[in-house]
Amino acid sequence: MSFPIVRHRRLRQSAGIRGMVRETVLTVDDFIQPIFVTYGSGVKNEISSMPGVYHFSLDTLEEEVKEIVDLGIPAVLLFGIPESKDDVGSSAFAEDGIVQQATRKIKSLYPDLLVVADTCLCEFTDHGHCGMVHTFERDGHICGDVLNDESLDLLVRTAVSQAQAGADIIAPSNMMDGFVQAIRAGLDEAGFSNVPIMSYSVKYASAFYGPFREAADSAPQFGDRKTYQMDPANAREALREAETDVLEGADMLMVKPALAFMDVLRMLRDQFDLPLVAYNVSGEYSMVKAAAEKGWINERAIVTEMLLGMKRAGADIIITYFAKDAARWLCEGK
Repeated sequence: MSFPIVRHRRLRQSAGIRGMVRETVLTVDDFIQPIFVTYGSGVKNEISSMPGVYHFSLDTLEEEVKEIVDLGIPAVLLFGIPESKDDVGSSAFAEDGIVQQATRKIKSLYPDLLVVADTCLCEFTDHGHCGMVHTFERDGHICGDVLNDESLDLLVRTAVSQAQAGADIIAPSNMMDGFVQAIRAGLDEAGFSNVPIMSYSVKYASAFYGPFREAADSAPQFGDRKTYQMDPANAREALREAETDVLEGADMLMVKPALAFMDVLRMLRDQFDLPLVAYNVSGEYSMVKAAAEKGWINERAIVTEMLLGMKRAGADIIITYFAKDAARWLCEGK
């Protein structure tokens, strides 16, 4: 009677053996928790399309940050919703901007918690695009071109303002050509040469951003972002984008979204030695939450598998709205 010579199942026979030979391990140090900060007082409003995620005003922020710190999560990513918007997003780089105020508050309460500042204009412009625009009318419709080089100065001002407020890491997400070089030069000139840049190097024009645009009130008022964010059909282009950012001085590279672009994560991991970040975005979060609420899936098992997949594909760091849940599950598993 023939039988297998090699029996792979021997190393799967018990939880102890499986744990001993496990190749990929999640830890709480892998996670960054996004936070949405808004104006007003007494605000803690759940975002309808993102159950368990809230808008916080500055006075309610402390409770959320304390929970994050108590769970051992090492970093937060700040997004701001301002009280007013204009065509150049001036509140993004204002000294008393909502992100700047939140950064100062967090660093005063928890100096060791890393604050990552999202450096973009879309939440702060009245047109919802990530840079300055030239608008015009065509066939009765408002159209516009996003101006690349003219936007860089505003992004530099935003990054410097965030660093002055105490941000530990600048994370530019605008996808303008040359943004890393411009921001690096601006930070250095302002005396922040030690502040690293976590570049949104590979950011796709993705359908997975829908819930975030509700959360950040950042939907474009005309057109879309396909002229500056990447075509989801392209992978080789991602290597060109990332290589440019490396040459311009990026300290970390990011792929956003994560789930549909695991191949791109692996390509960047194989090509570059810099720390690699995966952004587990709002649409990915909301789909899991919706299916879990229906009772169709085991949320904990699904989320753990997703996050493991991102890390296995090459991510060193994962930005995820599941960070607090995942941290609790890891603690329970000890």
